[in-house]
Amino acid sequence: MEDKSSIIFGNPIDKKTIKQGIKSKNKFIKKYGDDTNKEYHLNVEPIPSLEFINTKNLVLSDKPMEFPKNALVVGNIRMGFGHYRISIALASCAKALGYETYWFDLASFDATGSKMIRYQNDLYSKASRISQKSKLFNKLFWEPLNSEGFRQITYNSKDQKNAELLAPLYHDLPKDIPFIATHVWPSQGAVHAGLTHVVNAIPDNWPMALHLSEGAIHVVQTPFAYLGYKMLNGMAKKPLKGIPDCDLYEVGHYVDHELVVNIERDVDNRINRINSGEPIRILMSVGGAGAGAKYFLQIIEYLLPLVKEKKVALFLNLGDHLDMFEYLKKHINGFENQVVKFFDEYAKLNEFVNGMDKNVIEGTYIFYHKDIFEAVYSTNLLMRHVEMLITKPSELAFYPVLKVMMRHIGGHEVYGAVHAQEIGDSTFECPDKKSMNEMLDRLIEDKDLLIHLNRQIVKLKEQGIYNGGYEAVKLAVKGK
Repeated sequence: MEDKSSIIFGNPIDKKTIKQGIKSKNKFIKKYGDDTNKEYHLNVEPIPSLEFINTKNLVLSDKPMEFPKNALVVGNIRMGFGHYRISIALASCAKALGYETYWFDLASFDATGSKMIRYQNDLYSKASRISQKSKLFNKLFWEPLNSEGFRQITYNSKDQKNAELLAPLYHDLPKDIPFIATHVWPSQGAVHAGLTHVVNAIPDNWPMALHLSEGAIHVVQTPFAYLGYKMLNGMAKKPLKGIPDCDLYEVGHYVDHELVVNIERDVDNRINRINSGEPIRILMSVGGAGAGAKYFLQIIEYLLPLVKEKKVALFLNLGDHLDMFEYLKKHINGFENQVVKFFDEYAKLNEFVNGMDKNVIEGTYIFYHKDIFEAVYSTNLLMRHVEMLITKPSELAFYPVLKVMMRHIGGHEVYGAVHAQEIGDSTFECPDKKSMNEMLDRLIEDKDLLIHLNRQIVKLKEQGIYNGGYEAVKLAVKGK
């Protein structure tokens, strides 16, 4: 196994950092055991809610697995909803291009590397929630870590050493199988395992060394990210050698095929509803970490009177966070009696969505699904049939729907909001109650503005902005 932690894109790493990486890897071996020489085998099981893109889930097996010639693997981890959402988008684009896709969640296995991922993910989720409750913690620790700590090339060095523990899980994967990773750890693990057609789909618009996976093809969604990674800008105190041309591509936004091909139709439907005076449909989506509950509550409290006036129809996707429903019931009098519930009723949700373009919809609707795939994809189903989506500037910042940006969670999200507002399919970030209420008032009352922002989505499609998923698949098939 080639060492990837001592020299990164031609930049030597100091001995102290290298020793820290070795110490970190040994810590996880001591904690979870050493399975370096174990041969893990794989098999498949269906993912019912993703049958429409024919994606199968890879699970452990006693016998080796053989993959078909048109196979493509999407490597990911469950960290919030973002990496799963991007994975679904890439699998959808791969299906549209004729490939059979396999879902490879490295955190889901009973292996040392998987346990290491779950341990670090739990820490991240906990810190994310704390950051929304403590301004001091957010200012002094969480924001600096997400914007600058993860940015340093020394952080990548330690990550690369830990990622060596992931390699055994790739035993059954052919070395030349197209492999797209939507988190850096699956990408690093694939490279350590000797795979040759690895695409590292970088999710954020803020360049950070955290996302580096030397040996893979790096793809980014924006010109800003491309320049930052090309130079490895700000990732050390002195200028660094950057990523070579053959290892870095700007491809556009990672968006599901089903969303991209229906953009013109969906925008036309939105404009027709706006012009006919129907209630403005607003979708709110709770993130996978469940952070930002207080801000979420403030927005809902502001919109509910507008729902009663039939100016707004409100759709709340709680994802897999049923505790958010209890929180809302506790703080809003009579909330449960004001909403139409879809709780673990995915088939019913699909039926409801299929009729959204045909019917005038009023009221408040709330969605919850215990199944992670249903929880994530519910937002995709609903966003095609609403006029705007209220979201933090995470992975959803790149989707073809008008975004009303909430306050970011983690400094790395800031530049997602900046990019979205500059290309014109989003508002600027609304960091507090006052700015959010003012923005919502303007969009609800100014129909010309609302129509303009929706029409911009069609213009961006014509420019190829939303084609990143297809391009990433093509690069994975081609290889280096």
